[in-house]
Amino acid sequence: MTEAVTPQSSFDPPPSPPEKPGESAAAITPADIRDGAVVALAVGVAGLLLGLLWMWLAPRVQYVSNGEAVFLRNSESEARIAADGTFFLLSVGLGVLSAVGTFLWRRAGGVPLVIGLAVGSCFAALAGWRFGLWLGSSADVAAAAAKAGKGVPFDGPLELLAHGALLAWPMTAVLLHLGFTALWTPRDPEPDPLAGWSGYYQPAPPPAERSLPPTDTGPTASEAPRG
Repeated sequence: MTEAVTPQSSFDPPPSPPEKPGESAAAITPADIRDGAVVALAVGVAGLLLGLLWMWLAPRVQYVSNGEAVFLRNSESEARIAADGTFFLLSVGLGVLSAVGTFLWRRAGGVPLVIGLAVGSCFAALAGWRFGLWLGSSADVAAAAAKAGKGVPFDGPLELLAHGALLAWPMTAVLLHLGFTALWTPRDPEPDPLAGWSGYYQPAPPPAERSLPPTDTGPTASEAPRG
């Protein structure tokens, strides 16, 4: 069973040329991969700045010892929540800076650049968290209480209770960079599918008129038989 094929009309534009095999894969060049690696490395190193700022700006929870046990100096203190909020705000700010810096460095964008920004931001958040804990007070509260003495308040270790704040930097950086790319990245003009087609239509000639045979209408009045 054969399928009916509709002939192309004179008003239809010419078909677009077929896409060359491997053309989409060739869009990512080694230079793009190198740029993505540079972004990942630079943003990842910036995580040390996050840890330093977090250790410097985050409030500390204070403890006090009675010689037998260690207690919170102020049970209603919001220092723990403030420490998480400080980490979150610093991560958002550094995410904005990394997105703006990456976009200004390479306005063309690209998949490797976005992947490098996402990987570097995730590593930077983890590195800043661990670096801040390392710079902060010792996690051994009992040893710190014995060193401070009975009844003397001392700073507790820096903690991040809301681990979801680790996603603030990568999400902010990637979303802002995608927004910048969508709004201000110059795009190549799309090829005109009607190029080279004038759209001129020449009507087909009318079919030849057929000569109809004379119609027999019977004898006329002059040819009527005489009685």
